[in-house]
Amino acid sequence: MSQADLSDAVLAALGALDTPTVCNALEAVVPQRRGQGFTTEPLVCARPSLAPIVGFARTATIRAAQPSTAPADAVRAVRMAYYAHVAAAPRPTVAVIQDLDARPGYGAFWGEVQTGIHLGLGCLGTVTNGSIRDLDQCAEGFQLLAGQVGPSHAYVRVEEVAVTVTVAGMTVRPGDLIHADRHGAVVVPAEAAADVPEAAAKIARREAVLIAASRRPGFDVEALAAAMREADEIR
Repeated sequence: MSQADLSDAVLAALGALDTPTVCNALEAVVPQRRGQGFTTEPLVCARPSLAPIVGFARTATIRAAQPSTAPADAVRAVRMAYYAHVAAAPRPTVAVIQDLDARPGYGAFWGEVQTGIHLGLGCLGTVTNGSIRDLDQCAEGFQLLAGQVGPSHAYVRVEEVAVTVTVAGMTVRPGDLIHADRHGAVVVPAEAAADVPEAAAKIARREAVLIAASRRPGFDVEALAAAMREADEIR
């Protein structure tokens, strides 16, 4: 299944799950992905109360520590190519931006203006190892997962558009399906996306058996072993 084949119903079902639950389900659906495809480094979440976001990756790289040596019109052209990439179908999208500076986050790409522009172009949020700012002024409903918070944009500019990036240990290609919330982000293989909600529901049923057993009076190791056997029988 390609990204374009994913239905709104599948995206909505994924959006009803938190990111750890999606990771759990992917372990069952595509077990070879258990050790990869998700963020492994700490990120600052600007809006921890927001619902999970699910969208197709729009990727870019940035730099901010030193001025660009390219002409201003060339810098603008790359920025406009990036916006066209963000606005392209299918939607919704998630911006995944890798800061290439030796010290990522020196200058913030994200703030009041960029979150407004991106939200208007159909983008739900960003995952970046760079920095974010204007936290109180950022577009309402736009999620930001970032390496840090900082005050200045310095010399920030887009370097490359629609390239494979690695952010917080997660490698992302343009068009990958991204699921993200306050815990981090994960790439959901398109061919597995429709199977994730059912797998998550099965895992939840198994976990419910263990949780219920742990809350009963007299819970001990023997009761735990019995509950584990009962959970294993859920198919």
